[in-house]
Amino acid sequence: MGLPFSRLGSADIATEAVARGIVLAISVTTVWRCLDTDGIKPWKYRSWLFPRDPLFTEKAARVLDLYFGLHQGSPLGPDDYVISADEKTSIQARHRKLIGTGPLPHEPRRVEFEYQRKGAWAYLAAWDVHRAKLFGICENTTGIQSYHKLVDLVMQQEPYHSARRVFWITDNGSSHQGESSIRRLSEWYPNATQIHTPVHASWLNQVELIFSVLQRKVLTPNDFPDLETLKNTILQFQTLYNQIAKPFKWKYTKDDLKKTLSKIHAREALTDCRRLAA
Repeated sequence: MGLPFSRLGSADIATEAVARGIVLAISVTTVWRCLDTDGIKPWKYRSWLFPRDPLFTEKAARVLDLYFGLHQGSPLGPDDYVISADEKTSIQARHRKLIGTGPLPHEPRRVEFEYQRKGAWAYLAAWDVHRAKLFGICENTTGIQSYHKLVDLVMQQEPYHSARRVFWITDNGSSHQGESSIRRLSEWYPNATQIHTPVHASWLNQVELIFSVLQRKVLTPNDFPDLETLKNTILQFQTLYNQIAKPFKWKYTKDDLKKTLSKIHAREALTDCRRLAA
């Protein structure tokens, strides 16, 4: 339309329609009613990452098999364990400048908007997928050394230390990226095997569900006077969660994966056709 807008409101469209002589007059309500009934709504959007890993299906299927107790087509044994691990970075301790107020009848709790930054932790967590056991540490930074500490925390205790196999599912973050990470983990612990999710598919990593619970139940709203309080609160959550934890009822299967990828490929093909037509 030649306007410096990425999105137009109903009032913008009404003004432009009159200015261009499309109509003599039109109300904002009429514009909205027309837009609301139309099948295509270009003002709506959502962020999206298309799969770009050439081995997406293979890597995702390997992870899903482990969730359902399989590896390379064979059932896992009683001495095999599956760990889902990752880092939740930059968890700030935000000390509110004023004390908020508690909830009142028909009124929500009020939290002071302004705060002082008291530093931040990275929470590194490992989740035993089938035994519903959570391990975690708070570190100043992420990296190979911090990840090594998390691995040590798990692998230096039973049943993992003497297990036949311990599969570590991780994303492709710098702490555990690529073939070098696979070799490094096996050097630390010969019975440990690194399994990477596909690139841009951390949603396949079950520990992200733990981070979601932590964010909703512990870190929102964020009001901690110092880093030590924040760390203690996170670790207290971890202790409490281990008392009530159950394995997640993971229902997303390889058949679901095929359906998802088929939809994505169909959408990509349609997008390519539209580009060629344009």
